[in-house]
Amino acid sequence: MRSVVVVPTYQEAENVVELLRRLRAANPDVDVLVVDDSSPDGTAGLARAAAEELGRVDVLVRPTKEGLGNAYRAGFRLVIDRGYECIVQMDADLSHDPAALPSLMAALTDGVGLVIGSRYVPGGEIPHWPLHRRALSRWGNRYTRWVLRLRVADTTSGYRVWRTATMVQAGVLDSTAIGYLSQIEAAYRVVRAGEHLAEAPIVFTDRIRGESKMSGAVIWEELSHVTWWGVRDHLVPACAARCAGGSRRTETLRRRRTWSRPGRQTRATGP
Repeated sequence: MRSVVVVPTYQEAENVVELLRRLRAANPDVDVLVVDDSSPDGTAGLARAAAEELGRVDVLVRPTKEGLGNAYRAGFRLVIDRGYECIVQMDADLSHDPAALPSLMAALTDGVGLVIGSRYVPGGEIPHWPLHRRALSRWGNRYTRWVLRLRVADTTSGYRVWRTATMVQAGVLDSTAIGYLSQIEAAYRVVRAGEHLAEAPIVFTDRIRGESKMSGAVIWEELSHVTWWGVRDHLVPACAARCAGGSRRTETLRRRRTWSRPGRQTRATGP
C-alpha cells in the first residue's frame, strides 16, 4: 500500500530534523507530511530544509494554531486526496520510535482497519515516566474504557496506522475534537462504525527537548466530552429501554386486571 506518515508540529524546531532523518532511515519507502501550525521557532523552515536533503517529505503550513485534532484532519484530507492507502500518525517530539513503524504496519492485517501503538498491552513500556504521569494516564484510560465501553487498552496513544478506507468509513474527517481527545474520538468512531482495530506494543519515550502540549484545558476537554458521549450513547439509551420495558409491563398488567374484573368478560362478549 502507498503509505504516508502525518506529523503535526508546533514549536518542534529542536526535534523535527532528527525525527525526519530517523523516519527516512527506518522507513525508506514511506512518504512524510509535516503539518505545522506556523510555529514561531522556525519548525516549518527546518522541515523544508530536511525535505530537500531526504526527499519524499512535504510540509503543509497552516496559518494559525488550532489544535492537534484540526492539524491531523487537515493533513488527512490532503493525503487522502493524493490517493494514499495507508496513513500513519506520529508525534514530532521523538516519543514514538520510527524504527517501530514496520511492526505496527505489519499488524494491519486483513480485517483490521486501525492499529494503535499501545503502551498498555504486553510488551508496551513507558520508561522514566514519573508516578503522577503514569497515574493520570492509566486512570484516564480506565475511565474512558468504562464510560464508552471500549475494549482498547491505550485510547490516547498517538502512534497509529490506518487503512484510509477505515478512516473514511468511520467518519474521522467529520470529528470535532481539538486536542488529544481526537485520539479517543477516532478510536470510538471506528468501534461505533463496526470496523476492527488492533493494538501492538510500543515503547513510549517522553520528550527530552521542547515543551509538552498537555494542559488543564486538554484534560478538561477529554473528561467532559468522554463523559457526555457515555451519557448520550449508553446511559440515555439504557434508561429509555428500561422505561419502555416498564411501560409495556405496566400496560400488560393493567389489561390483565381489567379483564379479570367480575362481569367484565360478560359485558365484553354480550350483545
